Amino acid sequence: MGGAILRAQADEPQTVTLYAEGLGDSQHVSTGGEKQAPTLDRSSYNVYVKPKPTPTPTPVATSSRSGSEASSGGGGPVLYSGGGAPSEWMSAAGISEADMGYVDYIVKRESGWNPNATNRSSGACGLVQALPCSKVPGNGYDPVDNLRWATGYATGRYGSWAEAYAFWTSNHWW
Repeated sequence: MGGAILRAQADEPQTVTLYAEGLGDSQHVSTGGEKQAPTLDRSSYNVYVKPKPTPTPTPVATSSRSGSEASSGGGGPVLYSGGGAPSEWMSAAGISEADMGYVDYIVKRESGWNPNATNRSSGACGLVQALPCSKVPGNGYDPVDNLRWATGYATGRYGSWAEAYAFWTSNHWW
C-alpha cells in the first residue's frame, strides 16, 4: 500500500519555476588575472504604451428645444458641451496632418479653439467664425461640423488650407 502511494506521488506533475528551469542553461564565466566580468545595466530602457483613442464627442443641447427650433430663433443656439481636443476634431473632420498646422494657426486666432465662440457684432460662430452661422451644415457650434465646413471654405475660396493661412497672415482675417 505504501508503494502505491509513492508511485501516485511520483506520477503527479511537479511545479518547476522558470528560474529553476533556466539554471541548467546558465553559463558561468570565470576570469583569471586582471579581467573582470562585465556588469549589465538593465535600468536604461523605455516602454511606450499607446493610449486608447478618445471617442469623438457629440454635442449636447443646452435647451429642451430641438436643433431646428434653436437655429430658427426659438431659444438660442445649441452650444457645444462635449469633450475632445483640437487634433481629434481635425481628424474627425477629415483634415490631413499636413494641413493641421495651418488650421491650428487660423483657429487659434479666430476663436482660441472655443467651439462656442460667437462674435457679438457680426454673429459669426464656432471655431473658424463661420458667417453667418447658419452656413454650417449640422450645428455651427459643433467643432467637427464647423471644421468640415471650413475645409470646404478654405479650398473653395483659397485653393487649400496653406493658401488660406497665407491670406490670413497677410490680412488678419479670412
